[in-house]
Amino acid sequence: METNERFRQAERAAVVGAIGNVVLAIVKGILGVMGNSRALVADAANSASDVLGSIAVFVGLRAAKQPPDKEHPYGHGKAESIAAIIVAVLLFIVGVEMGKGSIEAFFHPISAPNMLAVYGALISILIKEMLFRYTFRIGKKVKSDAIIVSAYDHRTDVFSSLAALIGIGSALVGERFNVPWLKYADPLAGVLVCLLILKMAWTVGSESIVNTMDRVLQEDETEELRKTVETVPDVKRINELFAREHGHYVIVDIKIAVDPFITVEEGHRVGKKVKEQLLKLNNVYNVFVHINPYAPE
Repeated sequence: METNERFRQAERAAVVGAIGNVVLAIVKGILGVMGNSRALVADAANSASDVLGSIAVFVGLRAAKQPPDKEHPYGHGKAESIAAIIVAVLLFIVGVEMGKGSIEAFFHPISAPNMLAVYGALISILIKEMLFRYTFRIGKKVKSDAIIVSAYDHRTDVFSSLAALIGIGSALVGERFNVPWLKYADPLAGVLVCLLILKMAWTVGSESIVNTMDRVLQEDETEELRKTVETVPDVKRINELFAREHGHYVIVDIKIAVDPFITVEEGHRVGKKVKEQLLKLNNVYNVFVHINPYAPE
């Protein structure tokens, strides 16, 4: 996929996510307050934090598409992973704050929510599932950590809204049939929502941190790279091959062995051919080739 088109699609997904989160934060906040539901208010706070996350993703994408410069000769691809880490941190903070508010509710008298809260949770589940499917498809297509993390954030919100719906429904049942302890199902759902958010924050944050630390692809992941190099006739052996993840693309460092009796110019030509072949692969952004003299032993 052309680089400019890739970023256009990724940025569009970030903008759609931000708009969806703004709408949901407002709708769930209003219905949560009017419907007297701690779980739905907590879910609205989660959507509000997601707006900041979507902005971070958009800024990260804008930074990642900048061309290499003197200070960043390998490009700016890691900006997407950094944006993903910011989203994870925001999720973690919101999860902790939501949990505190829901736990405090157990130590005070509480009244059951009303049907407005049920409508708010149902609307959230529907819209968030649609956002997840759209964003995940785009994230996989353009191979963007930040967009994929944003997609899983939407999916977490589906589960959190479902937990809120169950809590709200249980509290309504408790009110209807005079079962006082069921009224606390609503704040209990709020606690479950925050636990889901904390788990997702840990998962996506740890994965993105690994990607910012120059993780090299494992041997099975470099099979296509090796087979491509082996198609170059004058390559006698691949001595070493490292492929580093750099955001949505890969940078390859490779050492190849050639006939020790060819000229320097001929050896350079072989290395250039190897680089050209590897750059034809979709996710390879740059290749650094070192030439060694071939020795059978």
